[in-house]
Amino acid sequence: MKIIIKNFKSEYIKTISLKDLNPLDKYFLKFISVKEPLEANIYAINEIINSQQLAKFKLNVKKLNLNSIHLYSNKRETIIAGKSLKMNSTFVNESLLKKQFSNSSKEQVDILHKGTIRSGERISSKGDLFIIGDVNPGAIVSANENVYVWGKLLGIAFAGESGNENASISSLYLKPLQLRINGVVAIGPQEKPKNSYAETAVLEGQSIIIRPFLMDNTN
Repeated sequence: MKIIIKNFKSEYIKTISLKDLNPLDKYFLKFISVKEPLEANIYAINEIINSQQLAKFKLNVKKLNLNSIHLYSNKRETIIAGKSLKMNSTFVNESLLKKQFSNSSKEQVDILHKGTIRSGERISSKGDLFIIGDVNPGAIVSANENVYVWGKLLGIAFAGESGNENASISSLYLKPLQLRINGVVAIGPQEKPKNSYAETAVLEGQSIIIRPFLMDNTN
């Protein structure tokens, strides 16, 4: 079963198994603080899910600000279970369902997030991650490539998770708790940034250094 939880700012994709619901509580905790309305689309491809399992799933997400839950499946038993719980449920044949999920879950190469990332929240990107807003202490932002925070970076930031040693972490106010680039970890600077310009953290050898951010920076 694959779940897409999204709002107008971000999209999160999670593959889970209803056979083991215990870890779901921890997974969905990060969405509790999201104030903007969310929607959840469930894609059950070639899976028979009963009403008891779906009821447990609904219990897990009841604290979230969900506007809607929509179930898509190519198994009529699963659709019947969803409708018995008054869940929006749509039968789709297997080939169309796979195509629909592929289109819905197509991960952006880069992700743009507008707004503050609060403590306990985490945003990640398969490409570059652009954040217009602050990253508060206790929040984590990560990207396979570069991280750009057009605001205050006070939390934890990871870049180059795909192994890119040329990845960088940039911010208008760079004072993170921790930085990590391609597996190299550094504690953020203790002093407050004294400069009025954006800075970027890059990897040099096995050390992370901070220097002025340049728009044409090629690292």
